[in-house]
Amino acid sequence: MANLIINSTHAPAPIGPYSQAIMADNVLYVSGQIALESTTGNLISDDIEAETHQVMKNLLAILQEAGLEFKDVVKCSIFVKDLNNFARINAVYGSYFPHMPPARETVEVSRLPKDVNVEISCIAVKSA
Repeated sequence: MANLIINSTHAPAPIGPYSQAIMADNVLYVSGQIALESTTGNLISDDIEAETHQVMKNLLAILQEAGLEFKDVVKCSIFVKDLNNFARINAVYGSYFPHMPPARETVEVSRLPKDVNVEISCIAVKSA
């Protein structure tokens, strides 16, 4: 089976030479999402909780475009500019995974695209 590019109009368009997601067999690899609103192009970055919610909404839009939900996510990677925000990011993130949260790592980095505070990517599996 060939790889399939997944793009959702309900998530921001890529800001570089990459796809929002790629479906390879039954596995969806979602590129890192930041808190850009798809309808306005506005960046949410002055409140870490609102920023994290927007990131999660962008991930959900891409998952749904592929016929998936958060329950199908098996792995996330979270990149943060300041680990002092971890508890606040984690509280928002955790609200999207009330049952069986996926495997994950959280890494502090010196800089993220558009100088955002958080970026999250994920891998999801479509049941056969």
